[in-house]
Amino acid sequence: MNVKTAFQWTLIDLRDAAWHLLVNRIAGSYFTPRVLRYGLYRLARIDVRSPSLAAGIYLQSRRVTIGRGVFVNQGCRFYSSKARIVVGEKVQLGMNVTLVTDSHEPGPAEHRAGPVTSSSIRIGDGCWIGAGAMIMPGVEVGPGCVVAAGAVVIKDCEPNGLYAGVPAKRVRDLDDSSDEDRRRQVNEFSANCP
Repeated sequence: MNVKTAFQWTLIDLRDAAWHLLVNRIAGSYFTPRVLRYGLYRLARIDVRSPSLAAGIYLQSRRVTIGRGVFVNQGCRFYSSKARIVVGEKVQLGMNVTLVTDSHEPGPAEHRAGPVTSSSIRIGDGCWIGAGAMIMPGVEVGPGCVVAAGAVVIKDCEPNGLYAGVPAKRVRDLDDSSDEDRRRQVNEFSANCP
């Protein structure tokens, strides 16, 4: 490596360090109010559309989209070095949820962690991801799903289902009606009561 290349890598390292300082130390601090945290994430060019992001969140890169009405609890980690993480609208992420877009191909016996692979993650609208759950590379969690606390999701989740376990499996279907549908049903029921 020549001096010019070493200097270029040093500049890249310093830029990355400054970004992590702003995003994960200052914005992610427990001393930073949520509204200011939201502004700092936007300043760092992270596509955040909700100010309800708790302290202590870790973002590896700006390849993250967080939709409107989303709540991200403390300790959540977004590992996205090459692929994107997209969190839909009105999603709730419990404490210490981990989303990982990178993995490795299996390598030979002397070095099992082979070449790095990356696949995007998508969390559909209205989902609730329980505390400590892990969403692995390439997973799409369909709209209206609940992922139980501690579950490890390695395959796509069909909409409106409860997923639990390691690896996560669909354990129950969930009602797919919206709040508006429920209000209409209650009003119709009330109107028909004597």
